[in-house]
Amino acid sequence: MTGCRTGRTLLCSALLAVLSGCNSAQQSGALDGPRVTAANDIEAGRYLVMVGGCNDCHTPGYAQGGGKTPEAEQLVGSPVGYHGPWGTSYAANLRLLVQNTTEDGWVQLLRTKQSLPPMPIQNISRMHEADLRAMYRYVHSLGPAGAPEPENLPPGQTPKGPYENMAPVTPAA
Repeated sequence: MTGCRTGRTLLCSALLAVLSGCNSAQQSGALDGPRVTAANDIEAGRYLVMVGGCNDCHTPGYAQGGGKTPEAEQLVGSPVGYHGPWGTSYAANLRLLVQNTTEDGWVQLLRTKQSLPPMPIQNISRMHEADLRAMYRYVHSLGPAGAPEPENLPPGQTPKGPYENMAPVTPAA
């Protein structure tokens, strides 16, 4: 399971890097460069969330259920932690987060926040501003749902609830 999760995280990072166009204009937040276009911002955001693999971590059981979780139950965070050398991190409830964040605050958060693994923030921070705004508008359109995610734990603390062990393992020689 850990190898599969790591593979999905790498795939998610690669997809987001391709979608964001990782050039200097992107990094500065300029409005030129590659971006997703769709019938409207909600559809563009829905597409970005899907191909970016956001539901894999932010929707309980999404990956295990083959992506068949109803949209009304998506992006509510997860009580399953990701445990590794950084401590234990939990996928945020994005539906509650956007209800308490402005669109500008969302863009600023994804451009500047330092996140714990497995969040591919190094790629998301390079996304076109219009794509970040489309994602916000999509998630916001879903409305609030779910409960806040558990607090992240520092290294050395073992979670009391379920978690995936993401610590590297060196095979015996």
